[in-house]
Amino acid sequence: MSEGTPIRVLVAEDDPSVRDALEALVRSEQGLELAAAVGDAARAVEAARREKPDVALIDVRMPGGGASAARGITSWAPNTRVLAFTAYHERETVLEMLEAGAIGYLLKGDSIDEIVEAIHRAANGQAPLSAGVAGDVIDELLGQRTVQRQSQTQFRRREKRIRRALDSDGQFKMVFQPICSLSGPLVGAEALARFRGPPTRRPEQWFAEADEVGLLLELEIAAAKAALSALPSLPPEIYLSVNLSPDTLLSTGFRELLLEESDPTRVVVEVTEHARIDDYQRLNEAFGCLREAGVRLAVDDAGAGFASLRHILRLAPDFIKLDRTLIDGIEYDRSRQALAAGLISFANKIEATIIAEGIERSEEVDILTMLGVAYGQGFFLARPAALPLKINDFYAGHRRGRAAS
Repeated sequence: MSEGTPIRVLVAEDDPSVRDALEALVRSEQGLELAAAVGDAARAVEAARREKPDVALIDVRMPGGGASAARGITSWAPNTRVLAFTAYHERETVLEMLEAGAIGYLLKGDSIDEIVEAIHRAANGQAPLSAGVAGDVIDELLGQRTVQRQSQTQFRRREKRIRRALDSDGQFKMVFQPICSLSGPLVGAEALARFRGPPTRRPEQWFAEADEVGLLLELEIAAAKAALSALPSLPPEIYLSVNLSPDTLLSTGFRELLLEESDPTRVVVEVTEHARIDDYQRLNEAFGCLREAGVRLAVDDAGAGFASLRHILRLAPDFIKLDRTLIDGIEYDRSRQALAAGLISFANKIEATIIAEGIERSEEVDILTMLGVAYGQGFFLARPAALPLKINDFYAGHRRGRAAS
């Protein structure tokens, strides 16, 4: 404020007696000038827009809300300093007003001198707080700062972990789980990432953390590149299946990697039931050029939830992979059998191939074969391992026994 120029004050208070007292105070105080005195939020905003006061003294509990008035005033009269004024000093109210644009907070029990001083300080760009609320606000802000710092520290720690996995040799490797014909040879292999750590945890947790710190695309492309580098080591009749999020599938980096550094006709891209797809049309258009190059699409985790059924309907996949939750106990559960039969029938109509995941018992192989499932993967058939591919001896024996019977 220029020296000698009075501070123009807007008073917004719904209690007539308090408003009259504040109005009289401003009129009587040398160096202050009353711009307007109103009783609700709407009139306060209008008066601020019209008068452009230096300071607005705003009652927190007036009709329309003090926070609403503060937001409106700072929008229409950005040079006006807002002071919250109330009989209440709950921590939440203080912070709400400060977030709405108030630079200070006074209690109606404060002395005349404290109110006048606060107006002068606000006009000069300072942030006055009543002694009655300053301690609570400082405690709250310190608490928020502590939480923020902890969050930032945790973010940096997670980002460093993912960066280490990306930049250091040996931090993750790819293993391959065979996909088998339930009555014949191997047909494919699913590439799965395994991380060395620390910490020791499931691969999906690593990818989830990469997503949290904005590095999922980089990690998925690194894993895809490692997987595709193994394609020449697989028998030529074996396809390779890689897991990707929709965003990575849409990326130029993955498209170039797939088309320029591998044989697309031997690659299947898996999209999980749990992956959110916001724009199916865009994904189908982007995948169109990959389909033309020979890449095939699989929807993973079918039967685990409604999202997988939506993926199947909207993406027209070449493969539908039945989730382990549907396979577990299917030999005893008619409802699981009925659901699997329905998916198998639907797959046949759209010319998709069913693959059963998570097969762990010979009884599951038998009932799935009876239902018409031709392909599967799981620990009973073969565990994920380094190349070369190899099925379990007990599964090979089971298959020979079925062939002989």
